[in-house]
Amino acid sequence: MTARTVADMRAHFDLTRAMAAAPLDLQVGPVTLRILCEGTLREALADYFKDAVATVVAPDITVHVVEGQLPVPAPVWQDWAREPGKTGRKDAIFDLRDGRLIHKWRTGVTFLQSPDLLVAFGPVSAHPNQVVNFINTQVLNHGQRMGWQICHAAAVTRGARTLAIAGLSGGGKSTSILRLMDVPGTAFMTNDRLLATSDDSGARGLGIPKHPRINPGTILGNGRLHGMLSTARIAELRAMPERDLWELEEKHDLMIPDIYGENRIAYAGPLTDFWVLNWQRDADKATMIEEVDLAQRPDLLSAIMKSPGPFYQYPDGRFLHDNEAPDPQGYLAALRNVRVQEVTGQVNFDAIAYFGRELFDA
Repeated sequence: MTARTVADMRAHFDLTRAMAAAPLDLQVGPVTLRILCEGTLREALADYFKDAVATVVAPDITVHVVEGQLPVPAPVWQDWAREPGKTGRKDAIFDLRDGRLIHKWRTGVTFLQSPDLLVAFGPVSAHPNQVVNFINTQVLNHGQRMGWQICHAAAVTRGARTLAIAGLSGGGKSTSILRLMDVPGTAFMTNDRLLATSDDSGARGLGIPKHPRINPGTILGNGRLHGMLSTARIAELRAMPERDLWELEEKHDLMIPDIYGENRIAYAGPLTDFWVLNWQRDADKATMIEEVDLAQRPDLLSAIMKSPGPFYQYPDGRFLHDNEAPDPQGYLAALRNVRVQEVTGQVNFDAIAYFGRELFDA
């Protein structure tokens, strides 16, 4: 590939059809976006993001989505190192002088990330979820450039209180958050990525418009969700050993309005409470919740911190590298006005629901 700058890539793309399509404008808390995309994919994105659709005059972020247009020959890709415990090739990068190309090995979808031009290209229509992720990544990037910290957490909000829940992957944060959606008046903020910041007036949280992708164990444990699976599949799951069910990876998209009704999403709110799940399935002690000092518990802080990944570009133009770790001090500052509690003992989602009702009704 001969392209070495964003200008070279701009000359490579034909963006006319995307730019001629009706713009899809979104607002996520203080962040505004414009999506330029044509055809049935635009319709799919409009349906997915319908709770964030807004009238925007001057968007903070503009994303172009075009079918095909992969560079030939392909760049010499450099694999992005995966997090500990993850295996297989996922992302690869090719750095331009003033931007970065990010390639998804599994799907072939590719992205141009730069301050001046954002493009999702390749077989995008076949993989709309990756376009959704790219759009949400821009919200996260924008927030981080404003000094917010990205947390690996889910969150619900009601009035003046927002509860975020973190834990190791597969630790139950999605299941916990969905149980808390049964508390009257709560609204879904985010399922896996939360931006947090603090100032003299308190702490704030900002989610992203990404609906939960949940495993069968979450569905089986919540009667409200059973309609997402066939009766036969539910019977198969009930017959599985509990350990196998817990570890089963079989993602299903849960569209919040379809399950919980309209007006049950709020992307921004005051951040007041943070629970870190440090429980065990085989524990013989009852589920407990106790306040902790994150500065004294680096093990719990590590469950909250999340690398922005290959898409993040610092305000000075420098891109993140895969050997850079998040800064603990930034997180301690962002969460200084938040009550942090540790959940220990048995894995018990009924207990989580009980503690959550007490929290929101206090």
